[in-house]
Formats: sequence, structure tokens, C-alpha cells
Amino acid sequence: MNRGVTMRVTLTIGAAVILTAAAACGGGPPPPPPGPDPDSLARIEAARRDSIAREQARRDSIERARRAEEERLRRAREDSLARVRAETEAVRAIVAEMINFDFDRSDIRPGRDTEVLERKLQVLNANPNLRIEIVGHCDERGSDEYNLALGNRRALAAKQWLVSRGISPDRITTRSMGEEQPLDPGHNEEAWAKNRRAEFIITAGGDVLRRPPGMM
Repeated sequence: MNRGVTMRVTLTIGAAVILTAAAACGGGPPPPPPGPDPDSLARIEAARRDSIAREQARRDSIERARRAEEERLRRAREDSLARVRAETEAVRAIVAEMINFDFDRSDIRPGRDTEVLERKLQVLNANPNLRIEIVGHCDERGSDEYNLALGNRRALAAKQWLVSRGISPDRITTRSMGEEQPLDPGHNEEAWAKNRRAEFIITAGGDVLRRPPGMM
């Protein structure tokens, strides 16, 4: 055997010896890592579920708050509209109050009738878009022509009372019904007293009405 062959055999034997020694000393490939701990997996899953539950609870809380606010606003709007409707109806009732007249007279009587007109004056001042019509009526005594003229004078007297206190005449129209629309069909003084009257009708601006300040 020549020298070169001898060296190669020697190196081969040495490498085999080294590999054998390394294997004996645990120098082989590393073992695979251990699998995940079942308890750790359970804790991770529980934490994930808790996080989802907390997020859902947060969203539910936000949704409940939103619905509660919407309900509060809805009720507030309804309450506000109810107050406006109630106030408007109360003011319309003030406008609708009638005044009465003595037999064959058209002058405004002091006392109750002037108090009624004073309330209407306040309502008209508080509601500048409000327009009314005053209709004069009479009892059945007298001719149709006379009663139509008397009813007109009564309506004009009520209008003049309001105009003289600052209400624009353009906001008030008048007409007479004479004896054609009695409130009471009786034929006695009690019925006639009711029928001698002036009625007040809203013709525009009456959808929403404000109560005058200080008026109950």
C-alpha cells in the first residue's frame, strides 16, 4: 500500500471514530420541541372568550345608551308638542270668548266684556301673525235689514276697541249675521240676551299660538 492510500484510510477511520464518539456523547440532531401545554391553551382560549364577551358587552352598553337617548328625545319631543297643543287650545279658547250687548245697542259694555276684549288684545299682541274675524249677531226682534245693520255695528265696535289699542285694522275683518244664527232658539229675554253677541273666529295664524306672558 502506498503512502497516499494509507493516509486516506487513516482519515476515514478517524472521522468514523469521531462521529461514533459524538453520537455516544449526545451530539445527534436536537429533539423536536415539546407540544403546547393543554392548560396554557385553555387559558388562552378563556382569555380570548373573555375579550370577546367584554367587547360585546361594551357594544351592548353603547346600543342601550343610544336607544335610551333616542327614547328620551322622542318623549321630550312628544311632551313639547303636547305642551304646544295644549297652549294653542287654551289661547284659541280665549280668542273664541264672545261678548254681549244690551238691547238695540252696539257700545262695548264695561266689566266682563271689556275684560274679554283685553284678553284678546294680549293674545293678538303675543301672536303677530294671528288674524281674526268678528261676527255681529242680534236677537229676533226687529227687521232683517235693521238687525243686519245692528250686527255690523256691533262687530265694528269690537274691532274699533282693539284697533284703538294698537292692533292693525288689517288683522281684523267683520261681518254681520243679523238674527240668522241664534245661540238660543227661545223667545224670551234670557234667550235674546245670549243672542245679542259678537263672535271671534280665527282666520289665519292659529296653528300654533303663544300664551301671553303672565296670562294663566
